[in-house]
This record gives sequence, structure tokens and C-alpha cells, in this order.
Amino acid sequence: MLAYIIRRVAQSILVLLVTGFVAFSMFSFVGDPVENMLGQERTQADVDRLRGQLGLDQPFVVQYAKFLQQAAQGNFGLSYRQGREVSAILAERLPATLELAFVSGLLALGGGIGFGILTAIRRRGISSNVIMTLSLVGVSLPTFLIGILLIYVFSVELGWLPSFGRGEVVDLGWWTTGFLTVSGLKALVLPAITLGLYQMTLIMRLVRTEMMEVLRMDYIRFARARGLRERSINFRHALRNTLVPVITITGLQLGSIIAFAIITETVFQWPGVGLLFINAVQFVDIPVMAAYLMMISVMFVGINLIVDLLYFAIDPRLRVDGKAGGH
Repeated sequence: MLAYIIRRVAQSILVLLVTGFVAFSMFSFVGDPVENMLGQERTQADVDRLRGQLGLDQPFVVQYAKFLQQAAQGNFGLSYRQGREVSAILAERLPATLELAFVSGLLALGGGIGFGILTAIRRRGISSNVIMTLSLVGVSLPTFLIGILLIYVFSVELGWLPSFGRGEVVDLGWWTTGFLTVSGLKALVLPAITLGLYQMTLIMRLVRTEMMEVLRMDYIRFARARGLRERSINFRHALRNTLVPVITITGLQLGSIIAFAIITETVFQWPGVGLLFINAVQFVDIPVMAAYLMMISVMFVGINLIVDLLYFAIDPRLRVDGKAGGH
């Protein structure tokens, strides 16, 4: 177990270094931030002086090494656009994104597993057919189009929910939350549905497929022959074995919620880190872009590491294979 954890942690660190290198190298193609920071009356001397102050006159490898050294200490430098600490800007925007991702993740997990079980147990029922038909919408339509449709129906036509913004928030020290206000909860509904619908449909279809496969196993037939109740068979025996292969895919989908938040936050003008990244790209704010991509990479790698460890702990075959490989 310890050897497996050490190997996975080492692989995760390597992935972070490679991801950071690729992301940082791409910034040289998005434009020169000095062009946006200086006005039309700039001189070449002004350009050279500012590039020296920002460290942009140094080789790429030196810039990347300094970025990694500072990032390891939680220091991502100053924003070229706002002139503030990037870590402070991220701290202001991160609560909005995490709350949106949290609600979307609950929707994706709860709805995906629940509807997946329902459509597997009652696969010939009318409700299952309706759910499977509607799930094609979540799989087929792009995220931004789903958001626009929800805005048109519930904001423009019905006027029930706000179409943009986070609503009223409450300050809890360094954390701001919209869970404690009515307007904050209303503003959260449409973005959460938009962000979680695609993941929910994928999880639902995966759970349905795996559970239908498990329900055809011999031990399930034997349990029915013993006279066990159908509820006990479905939820105590079938569901437990269904969730083992679902864990990996579910973990990846929850990680992608953070990445897909860029589109959702842009559509709903949600004041999170995704919208911050879009604005940073427009103004070639390299420190903000680098910090955002590194943060997303850490989240993805962390989630994948947790999923791998859970999978290792749940599935005894991996432990047996690991011991056999070690010997």
C-alpha cells in the first residue's frame, strides 16, 4: 500500500511539472502584456524598462523556474492588469467557483446515481424511457447552449430566476457565500444545472449500464432463489458492486466540473476564477493565467490521486496484483 501511494504521488508531481511547463510555454503565443500595459505614447525605452521589471527579458527556462519556486511558496506574483497579488485575487474569486462546483457536483452525483438505479431496475417502464430520452439533451447539447436556453425560459419568459451574477452574498471572514441569502440561492440554480447536467447524464448512463450488467450475474440469481427481498438485492448487493468501476469515471467528471466552469461562468457572468481567467486571456495577464492553470492542474491531479487510492482500497484485486508484482 505504501509503495503504491509513493508511486502515485511521484507520478502526480511529474504530471504537474509537465502540465505547468506546457501551459507556461503557451503564454508566449497569446501576445505581449507590455503592449496592453503601456499607452500609445510609449517609447522603446519604456518598453525595455517594463520588460525588465516584469522579468520578461529573461530566458523562458529562467522565467518558468522562478514561477515554480514562487508558486511552491504560494506566491504567484502581481497581476499585470490589476497590479495586485494574484493569490489575493484568486482568494476573492475562488469561493464563488467552489460553491458552484459543489452544488453542481451534488446534482451530478445524486441525480446520476439515482436516475441510473431507477432506469436499470425499471428499464422497461415509461419513466425510464422518458429519463433516457431527456438525457440525450444533456449529452448532445453544448454547455453554453443549455445555459442560454435556461436563461431564455426561466429568466426572460418566466422571470423566476436571475440571468447573471451571484446575487447577495454574506462575508464569513475571508469566505463569501450566497447560501445564506435568498437572492444568492436563486442565482445559483441556473448555473448549477447548466454545469452539472452533462456530468449527471454521463454518470447516470454509466451507473445504468454497470448495474444492468451486475443484475445479470449468477450471484444475483442465487440471491433471488434464496428468497431475499428485491430491495435488498438491488441496493445491498448489486449497487455495491456497481459503484466500484463507477468511482474512477465519477472522479474524473467531478474534476471536469471545475474546468467546465469557465463556460458556465462566462454565460452567467458568475464572478469566479473561470471568468477571471477569460478576462486574463483578453489582457494577456500571464501571472493570473499561470496561477489558474496550475490551480486546476492541482485539483485534477488531487482528485485523480484520491480516486486511485479509493479504487485501490475498495477493489481487493488491485491489492493482490500489487503484492504479486512486488514479489
